[in-house]
Amino acid sequence: MSYADRRKERIDALAAGSVDETPGVSLIASAWRRLRRDPVFLIGLAITVVFVVLAIISPWIAPHDPAAAPLLDKVRPQSNPVPGPEAGFPLGADDRGRDLLSRLLVGSRQTLVVGVVATLFGLAGGLVLGTLAGAFAGRVDSVVMRIVDVMLSVPSLLLAFTIGALAARPSQTTLIIAIAVIQVPIFARLLRGSMLGQRSSDHVLAARALGVKQHAIVFRHMLPNSLGPVIVQATLVLAIAIIDAAALSFLGLGNPDDRQPEWGQMLGRSQEFIYDYPHLAVYPALCIIVVALGFTLMGESLREALDPKTRR
Repeated sequence: MSYADRRKERIDALAAGSVDETPGVSLIASAWRRLRRDPVFLIGLAITVVFVVLAIISPWIAPHDPAAAPLLDKVRPQSNPVPGPEAGFPLGADDRGRDLLSRLLVGSRQTLVVGVVATLFGLAGGLVLGTLAGAFAGRVDSVVMRIVDVMLSVPSLLLAFTIGALAARPSQTTLIIAIAVIQVPIFARLLRGSMLGQRSSDHVLAARALGVKQHAIVFRHMLPNSLGPVIVQATLVLAIAIIDAAALSFLGLGNPDDRQPEWGQMLGRSQEFIYDYPHLAVYPALCIIVVALGFTLMGESLREALDPKTRR
């Protein structure tokens, strides 16, 4: 049956009063019905869940201490600088005799911590600026958005690199701060746009007509109904945070203590042996790519399911 025929039947049903009166469903329920049948979302969710679970339990399932060097006696700077796989060490070791598999597993926790904490800080900063701009508009909106425009005028990775370089010494804290700062304008602009759209909505106009105070309108009506797109965006930004954190660690702006492994840090240390022992770079790079892909697939699916305008 063609689209025109189905449309004609629908119009006839409306005219005859025989429309199905099945109760409707909420946006969340409708989105979940779509997501649980979406293979893209399920793949992204599976990757994300596996990554989070491994990051949480990694200290207990790692076969060796990531800071120990059980294969140090087999490291020969001239003939065998990087020991290969053997019994008990399926991926081999690095140039200091440390088990590569254990470092990848434990490094997932550091990568998750940096990505999540930086995204939460960036989200908090964006919520403050976006709420100020969207709630008060006028001069406050102009000032806040000019600050956001200045931050967006500088390439994000360059801005993060500058913030990290200004620190007295590289650390995981400076890495988190640098990643969080570049995320603030993303959340601020998105929340501001959502809240401006809420200002003229029926429920906000009704609240104003009833004499509800401005702060109650902002925090009870406008802000809660504007957070949906921001939360979805946080999923996508988390993937970018993981990539940016790896890039800064690769450049030496992350935690300098390699006894606490992190994928970007491992990738940076592998450059000395990239031609003769490329697996030292391939393994952490693949981990970064797969995890970022998982968050991206899940975030894109969530955005399409929750926004009727983007549904295919």
